[in-house]
Amino acid sequence: MTFLPAAPNSGVRFRRMDLEGTPEVEAGIENVSATARSTALSRGNVKIQTVEHVLAAFAGRGVDNAVVELDANEPPIGDGSARPYMKMIQEAEVVAQDAPREVFRVKTPVCLERGETTLSVFPHDGFKITCTSADARGRYTQFYEVEVTPETWERDLGHARTFCFFEEIEALIKNGLIKGGSLENAVVIRDDAVLTTEPLRYPEEFVRHKILDIIGDLSLAGAPLAAHVIAVKPGHAANCELARLLSLEMRKPLEAALSFAPPAPPPGAPGHAQVELKDGEALDTARLMKVLPHRYPFLMVDKITKVEGTKIAGVKNVSANEPYFQGHFPGQPIMPGVLQLEAIAQVAGVMMLRQAENFGKLAYFMSADSVRWRKPVRPGDVLVIEVELIKSRGKVGKARGVCSVNGETVSEAEVTFMLFERQ
Repeated sequence: MTFLPAAPNSGVRFRRMDLEGTPEVEAGIENVSATARSTALSRGNVKIQTVEHVLAAFAGRGVDNAVVELDANEPPIGDGSARPYMKMIQEAEVVAQDAPREVFRVKTPVCLERGETTLSVFPHDGFKITCTSADARGRYTQFYEVEVTPETWERDLGHARTFCFFEEIEALIKNGLIKGGSLENAVVIRDDAVLTTEPLRYPEEFVRHKILDIIGDLSLAGAPLAAHVIAVKPGHAANCELARLLSLEMRKPLEAALSFAPPAPPPGAPGHAQVELKDGEALDTARLMKVLPHRYPFLMVDKITKVEGTKIAGVKNVSANEPYFQGHFPGQPIMPGVLQLEAIAQVAGVMMLRQAENFGKLAYFMSADSVRWRKPVRPGDVLVIEVELIKSRGKVGKARGVCSVNGETVSEAEVTFMLFERQ
């Protein structure tokens, strides 16, 4: 496993070096695919298991952006704690980037109950976790409370190892969940005995490891937290469900902003009139051209088919008369991949320009990350462009887009664009 630096606002990504095309999976709650004994991420057929300890190492140290390269479907387990990952980060050093760090401040309580598990989140100036851990029979009940900072993370939490009860081992082996498990990378509890190759690292090592897991799982919500988390008998399934609820809370201001219809255009604004785009509605070509300034031969979307919150979909009918087919390529016409990127950017631009304060502005395409072209697009294809706005701050927006033909992904990317006033 290798840790690499990443651009500001790109988050944490896992890259499978052992697979063709080195596909990536973003560490986001929308990519969580399994939570049995660990947290797994998937995107399409690409899967990465047991990501929580690596994510906890990044979140605990305050690392927001990184690429994790792997030559297998799981990070090296190490000793069952985040210690080896902490060492990698310390050796590489952490560098401040030229972008503000956005912390999500919880303003109203969020509560989740799942069986015997209770998770609650309350407003707090820092990031505090209060946790009570116990098994179903109430054994080894432990309590710990900590204000999470880079210092307390490295001193009080990061070295806590994973653990399990002896009677769970047979079921875990049958389900293929602990193939590399041993006393070298886990603590086993059998009746009143604690089986381990070394003494316990903390008096409350079990509950501290539960807090480690919470930190890793909640990082999937999408931003560092300013909150007080109170957890009773937490587990990965409940942790990730809470991360999903927090992610929804983070999106509410963005969705509220997008619910406004644009006001009337300023006097003399050429070619633009008031266009209201509500959730569930579509834009035909005529109305679309009142929002986007693009014209032939550079309008890469024919209509907007649907808008829901921060998600939007458009369609481009790829005609044999497209001007670029004259040279790309004669006798073998293929839609240039960069124009598919432009289509993603234009559909994302509609979402940004939908906001009242942005009406009449221009959306300039600035950059593209995690670009993948999967299959060629040919004359006669109907290109479906699906975009989700994942960040909007001031004049800058960031979106994740996927282009598909007949239900198969042909390209995907994350695009960043900036709004400018018309001259």
